[in-house]
Amino acid sequence: MPAYENRYWWSNDGLRLHYRAYPGREDRPPIICIPGLTRNARDFEDLAPRLAGEWRVIALDLRGRGESAYAKDPMSYVPMTYVQDIEALLAELGVSSFIAFGTSLGGILTMLLAGAARERLAGALINDVGPEIEPAGILRIRGYVGKSNTWPTWMHAARAVAESNADAFPDYTIEDWLVMAKRLYRVNSAGRIVLDYDMKIAEPFRVPGNEAGLDMWRALARLEGVPTLIVRGALSDLLSDATATRMAETLDLAELVTVPQTGHAPTLSEPVAVAAIDRLLARIGEPVAA
Repeated sequence: MPAYENRYWWSNDGLRLHYRAYPGREDRPPIICIPGLTRNARDFEDLAPRLAGEWRVIALDLRGRGESAYAKDPMSYVPMTYVQDIEALLAELGVSSFIAFGTSLGGILTMLLAGAARERLAGALINDVGPEIEPAGILRIRGYVGKSNTWPTWMHAARAVAESNADAFPDYTIEDWLVMAKRLYRVNSAGRIVLDYDMKIAEPFRVPGNEAGLDMWRALARLEGVPTLIVRGALSDLLSDATATRMAETLDLAELVTVPQTGHAPTLSEPVAVAAIDRLLARIGEPVAA
């Protein structure tokens, strides 16, 4: 399988940001993979190698995550700043067309990118998020984001991840939990296992009314005419079946697939998701110069 290269770009406010670049055909638009709130480029370790070769894949670490720099101002940990960071990368890469794959927060950013760069979007995948987010999911996220834990071994970390995510992935084995732990955590300089993000990403959540924001149905509507895949976990507490169905009905070129026995968020390595992604990429059409 093609190996990736670690590459970097600069944000408008001077942060050095990281991405994994998987090589692929230059006559096709690159796939930009955008992770969730507390996640990083490692979330696409299954997806990216599978698609690489035929497609260039760029898996991002958003500011404050993974190998990207932490922001001095925690109030820059908001969607519009992330969009500006991605726009800076697109400008540096000089791409005229791209495909966005976004999980959770990454799906919100995909919708916002449709507003900022609609003419450049060749396709989109929105993974387990929508214009309306279920209150139960918001409460769960508020309950864990920004709370630091450390563990002496990977097995301790895996068991902690299993305890907090068992409802979302009821069929997972300890091997699956170890994989998830190694995507969520890193080893610090003291040899402890710690979460791989800046705890200050939680601060914007504490601002009263900060969850109001933009009309995301209007943002979603900008994907009209763009081949789009909507993925929902059947057990998701963030994206309801009703919202996902409405999303698919809103867009003329959307397909909705539901991943069984899975909550928030599907890994995109499940068989039903793999098949749907292949259909999406086949629908995008003839190769275009990027």
